[in-house]
Amino acid sequence: MTALFELLRGLFGKRESREDRRTRNRPRVKKGTRVLIIDDSTTVVTMLRRMLEQNGYESIEAFDGETGVDLAIEREPHVIFLDIVLPGMDGFAALRKLRKDPATAEVPIIMMSGNEQATEQFWAQKIGADDFMKKPFSRAEVFARLDRLMTRRD
Repeated sequence: MTALFELLRGLFGKRESREDRRTRNRPRVKKGTRVLIIDDSTTVVTMLRRMLEQNGYESIEAFDGETGVDLAIEREPHVIFLDIVLPGMDGFAALRKLRKDPATAEVPIIMMSGNEQATEQFWAQKIGADDFMKKPFSRAEVFARLDRLMTRRD
């Protein structure tokens, strides 16, 4: 009975506070890690920027596909968050351009969408996305995906 109690207490015991979760060290963050966020929603961009900067990442922001592709080539990010629905060039077209350019062909890209349709995920991965994240997303999901991609890169 004691072993079961200890197991349950370990699983459901003291919960980590919000501040502890926000400031927890992220093991794969290296000083100067740049993340490009391409999304037309200022809310999504602001939320991601705050999460990333609180954990030692440098963020770069673009609100449309064309600007995002240009910034990716110019600023050489280590990871890109790319929305599918964007004004002008959509996320799929931006992904194709990023994968064709030698400067960005190997940069890990996480596609984002408010739709969880299998067709969007299929095309994103077929064209060359490394991951797909449905909006809205949690802090834990963002960092789990970043940690996995950064591990693969190292």
